[in-house]
Amino acid sequence: MRLSAALLAFGAKLAAAVISLEVQGSDFVNPNTGDRFQVVGVAYQPGGSAGYNPALGFDPLSDGAKCLRDAALMQILGINAIRVYNLDPDLNHDECASIFNAAGMYMMIDVNSPLVGQALDGSAPWTTYTSTYLNRTFAIVEAFRHYPNTLLFFSGNEVISDAASGKIDPAYVRAVTRDIKNYIAKHSDRTIPVGYSAADVRSVLFDSWNYFQCSDASDPNDTSRADIFALNSYSWCGDSSFTTSGYNDLVAGFTGTSIPVFFSEYGCNVPAPRVFTEVGTIYSSEMMPVFSGGVVYEYANEVSDFGLVNISSDGTVDILQDFYTLQNQYSKVDFTTIQATKANSSAVTPPVCSSKLVNATGFETNFTLPSLPPGAAEIISKGVSPLPSGKIVTISDWTVNYTVRNPNGTVLTNLAVKPLANDAANMPGTNTASSSTTTTSSSGSATTTAKKNAGLGRADLVWAPAVALGAVMPCLFTMLL
Repeated sequence: MRLSAALLAFGAKLAAAVISLEVQGSDFVNPNTGDRFQVVGVAYQPGGSAGYNPALGFDPLSDGAKCLRDAALMQILGINAIRVYNLDPDLNHDECASIFNAAGMYMMIDVNSPLVGQALDGSAPWTTYTSTYLNRTFAIVEAFRHYPNTLLFFSGNEVISDAASGKIDPAYVRAVTRDIKNYIAKHSDRTIPVGYSAADVRSVLFDSWNYFQCSDASDPNDTSRADIFALNSYSWCGDSSFTTSGYNDLVAGFTGTSIPVFFSEYGCNVPAPRVFTEVGTIYSSEMMPVFSGGVVYEYANEVSDFGLVNISSDGTVDILQDFYTLQNQYSKVDFTTIQATKANSSAVTPPVCSSKLVNATGFETNFTLPSLPPGAAEIISKGVSPLPSGKIVTISDWTVNYTVRNPNGTVLTNLAVKPLANDAANMPGTNTASSSTTTTSSSGSATTTAKKNAGLGRADLVWAPAVALGAVMPCLFTMLL
């Protein structure tokens, strides 16, 4: 009985591996220590847009065995956060959320999806901004608000790509941000940040940032104001530099931000193979005063060849050389010191919403937002229906049961997630328990060389309508000046 009680107590301790972070000014902050948190993330959408299929009853966070496999590899890599694009609120995500939680990894959740009615039509957002859409959006919030490692929700992704879309969509993105924040305030036991993930289109990037971070002077509790701002940037290609990549312009442009700014995607794959030399700059004194880290695109290899691993249909994994290249770059960074840096003591006052914040011709300068669609106020008040639920659960076995191979075909043995202590986030070097063996798996074929990267278009995450709020729009990754 004593042994059983001890094991239960140990399991309970493991269930609270990470502490829910807070936004304080321009930083993510550990409220217990006051330490500023730097995102060391990876995009996680195995199967691309096809990885989300409600008709078949699965999504990227619905299979605990697969999440365990991937969390173990991400621990070895040094990841502390994942971004997940398409999720089904009707599925149970407890095992996967608990696994990533115990592994010391936060979750960034996009609320939109590629399916009709589950994202706003960016060309005519007023036609799809409905109570049905919001009910599904709030259901995503309900499904993930219970997990302590849910870091944030993205209310939109790459919606604004030029001045024309900047005229139509900002008010609706800001309205959805408002609605999600009001729902969280009504139903969640903690505040969870909500914000926008932008395309790195320089002609409208800083206008978008200003539009979403500004505050209504007449409303001190302006819930439409974004809590964070992120960007998908592919301007550092090959062995580039702080200035050649234009990162210096990003730092200059975002200096003085009143909310956290970070890369929600990065990792240009032309030329190939990738060298990930931007890592040392992202986590350097040149960028960290303004940026809060970044998310590498992406974990699982899809048609656009950005992946760090290949996942076969039988669940076996072939690690690509990019995985170890990225790991090597992380190893050069002193994350122990970086993650122990205290947050800024003084917050920047957000700018007052005004047309003076906007420079691009034709970009929205009206900060009057759309009213809630009929029926939405009742949903915010009473909660969504049907009501998803979520909770951290005890995982009885941390061992990975899928075959995982190195680029040369050797098989990783002893692969398992290493549960972390309370309040601990994963860092490079946390999990080094796995080893390689020359035994070759009988299922699947070993990958001996990294696949050639095909180009910048991420066709694996493109869906119709291409301008939907949740969409990942192709061919926007060349920096537009």
